[in-house]
Amino acid sequence: MKNVLIIDDEEKLRALLARIVGHEGFAVFQAGDQKTALRQLQQTEMGVVLCDVKLPDANGVELAGLIKSKYPLSEVILMTAYGNIPDGVQAIKNGAFDYITKGDDNNRIIPLLYRAMEKVDLAKRVQQLEKQLDDKHSFDKVIGQSRPIQKAIDLARKVAGTDASVLLTGETGTGKEVFAQAIHQESNRSKQPFVAINCSAFGKELLESEMFGHKAGAFTGATKDQKGLFEEANNGTIFLDELGEMALDLQAKLLRVLETGEFLRVGETKPTKVNVRIVAATNRNLQKEIEQGHFREDLFYRISVFQIELPPLRERVVDIEPLSQYFLQLFALRTNKKIRSVSPECIEALKRHQWNGNIRELKNVIERAVILCDDSVELEHLPIELQRAAESGSQGKTLSAFDLASAEKIHIQKVLNYTNGNKTKAAELLNIALTTLYRKISEFGLE
Repeated sequence: MKNVLIIDDEEKLRALLARIVGHEGFAVFQAGDQKTALRQLQQTEMGVVLCDVKLPDANGVELAGLIKSKYPLSEVILMTAYGNIPDGVQAIKNGAFDYITKGDDNNRIIPLLYRAMEKVDLAKRVQQLEKQLDDKHSFDKVIGQSRPIQKAIDLARKVAGTDASVLLTGETGTGKEVFAQAIHQESNRSKQPFVAINCSAFGKELLESEMFGHKAGAFTGATKDQKGLFEEANNGTIFLDELGEMALDLQAKLLRVLETGEFLRVGETKPTKVNVRIVAATNRNLQKEIEQGHFREDLFYRISVFQIELPPLRERVVDIEPLSQYFLQLFALRTNKKIRSVSPECIEALKRHQWNGNIRELKNVIERAVILCDDSVELEHLPIELQRAAESGSQGKTLSAFDLASAEKIHIQKVLNYTNGNKTKAAELLNIALTTLYRKISEFGLE
């Protein structure tokens, strides 16, 4: 955007300035009044506007404010024959880049023009990066066309525009933080902070300080007042990952934030008020945690105003190929390799795998494969357990959706998921001996 618009009703002075600016390699446009200038701005994107203060149909100081309101990326340099302090102050308040006096400041015009253009270029880059960031965190970037993931996306889109608390459930590695960021991005808080904290990464006391902050002297090492993440996220969204790991007494303090919008910093008696939307996530069954006395029932009902379950990767097998291709492009770019594709045999092996680590596990597998290969990801580039599963699958009988063994395998897997891997409980629910269950798990390769 190396375009410069010169607005001045003195034609000779305007033409002279246009020649000087043109010799610096800028594309120069001219206007003698506000009406012509606004038409030029509508037709062409201008980087810098050099504008006289006194125009036949406008005041340049006021025009600067109008230009900045309509075209915020453009910079305005005001020029006047008779400089005065009040006009200069008002010009800067209206968003002008600078205010100079004709004749006295002629030597400043070109250096000033370059500095203004640098600011324009920087603003454009920031805008592009923000757009890339917005795109990265939108639901449009969630990969997958399977029915389970599309259902989750539809639910998340519906709740995104509200201020309702959201609880994301599902196994580890299913993309809960990706959904939390997308919900924030499509909310009316998208221009405000998104702050994430993993509740399992801190001890109870440290987690409280991280969330709510502390007062100087509240504990050993607290040498100064410290804001917590809830304050950092004010007017925005806070994402509480692994919520089920939070201690009971800290859950009570979180409940207070949900109910009153207030909390106490550690060591402080005066409450702090915040306006924060909470999106939480857990891979635990919170209903069972409530039964066992590990999670507050009242907090559960406040935090799960809108609950969305993210499906495990084994329930969205159709998405494995596009996810693999996405990770292939990502890691090929990072390693500066020209890798064409993932081979059909490799895709077939990936589809056979159980993916207990879900998308995170698939991402790690593809990253490893990209490091090992030079042209195309083949079966030999996968971890040995995936290679063996693929070989045994090709030698043995293929399970189909209409196969009794296939139905049995799927049913056992669902029961194991329900019991969170508790084989004794699963055997009871399946009404079979524990030894039989172990034999079936080994037979179907469910471990």
